[in-house]
Amino acid sequence: MNPNSSHARETAGADINTAASPIMFSRRAVCAGLAGTLSLPWIRRAEAAALGELILYGPPAGPSITLAYAVGAGLLRGVADKASFKVWRTPDEMRAGLTSGTMQAVVMPVTAAANLHTRGLGVKLANVMTDGLLYVISTDAAVTRIADLKGRRITVPFPNDTPELVFDAVLAHQGLGTADVEVDRAGTPIEAIQMLLAGRIDIALVPEPAASAAMVKAATSGKTVYRAIDMQIEWGKVTGLGPSMPQAGLAFSQSFLAEHADRAAPLLAALEKATAAVIANPADAASHAASALELPWPVIEKAIPHSNLVATPARAARPP
Repeated sequence: MNPNSSHARETAGADINTAASPIMFSRRAVCAGLAGTLSLPWIRRAEAAALGELILYGPPAGPSITLAYAVGAGLLRGVADKASFKVWRTPDEMRAGLTSGTMQAVVMPVTAAANLHTRGLGVKLANVMTDGLLYVISTDAAVTRIADLKGRRITVPFPNDTPELVFDAVLAHQGLGTADVEVDRAGTPIEAIQMLLAGRIDIALVPEPAASAAMVKAATSGKTVYRAIDMQIEWGKVTGLGPSMPQAGLAFSQSFLAEHADRAAPLLAALEKATAAVIANPADAASHAASALELPWPVIEKAIPHSNLVATPARAARPP
């Protein structure tokens, strides 16, 4: 078997307990991430501190469209004197930024927030910004359900992180394992779709807007990439809670809460307003986010309806 494939698990730098079953870990991780949340009444009582500059960090994925729109549309003027948005490219980069203190307000996977919280780093998840944006895409129109992956190979980005955790849980729920589906790793979603478009692979699991980028790019060269499987629906089968997967949200570092806790509530309110605007007018949102995410605006516009964007306070998003 390819040493970079499927389930040859490395323990170095992994965020998972490899002895735990993927289903149970994934469900516990979601609950744990949502449990490490902010108490907004406490925030309002905190001593006010001036905030001259706010830098929001997020992945090259759906929720960052909301962040970029909030900055570009001027919705954060009441939060900080100056606001900007920057992309983090890999989970390792994000974790390093939080550990070093260079990132203080970051969109991250719920599982990552849980991990950093339990490590005692003081990270607090404030809200959920997407109810799931993972899709299996394929150049093969015959792939339409998880059972169709049996005997096939699929490429998954971010080894040992949220996409692979979710995929493992879904496979296990369907009674499939390492002998049935071979999983290769890609460092990032962009790497995965580049391999797909080059014909080196024919199935990949990617988030939005990478899924839409693959479909738009393929169409320009007369090819077709299909949105084969909605992983939010598959995750709902695992949890029994319906087609919703609280996947990522905004988290604050301990230093941000110590110095600027009073800014959390107005920031969350601004992001709620931004989310509604992005959903209502994807074209306008894409014009604000295209440069920040380094993607063409038609890709972002196409991705928004499939990104399940929300602005749900983390406490309200906890599973029952």
